[in-house]
Amino acid sequence: MIVGFDTGYFVRLLEGNKTAVKVWEDLTEGNIDAVVSPLTFFELKRLGLKGEIDNKSLETLFEAIEGICHIVWLNDINIPTFAASISYGTGIPAVDSIILASCLTMNTGKIYTTDSHFEAYKKKSISIIKM
Repeated sequence: MIVGFDTGYFVRLLEGNKTAVKVWEDLTEGNIDAVVSPLTFFELKRLGLKGEIDNKSLETLFEAIEGICHIVWLNDINIPTFAASISYGTGIPAVDSIILASCLTMNTGKIYTTDSHFEAYKKKSISIIKM
């Protein structure tokens, strides 16, 4: 199975959330694959600059994400245009719509997030897991 991670997932992982840790273990053991939008790096770095994540943890996290997750780069017009449709149809903010569209283009079955507005995207083929 392929899962998608929103920024909030990584915040919960750093906090030691049991669900986040279990999913990460499944990923590192090869039981699942994961995708991440590059905008997640932006949001995590911003949290680091605000002092909400320490720089050493952030550096380690970035290396881990790059080493084990598939990063869905925004070099395809289909992702931002799909994101615009998601945002327009659901009211999900732009950055989160791009993160969601990035994950969906990789046929994810689940997306882990802390943002309740992700739940506005309702499709049978995807489960939004709010942590």
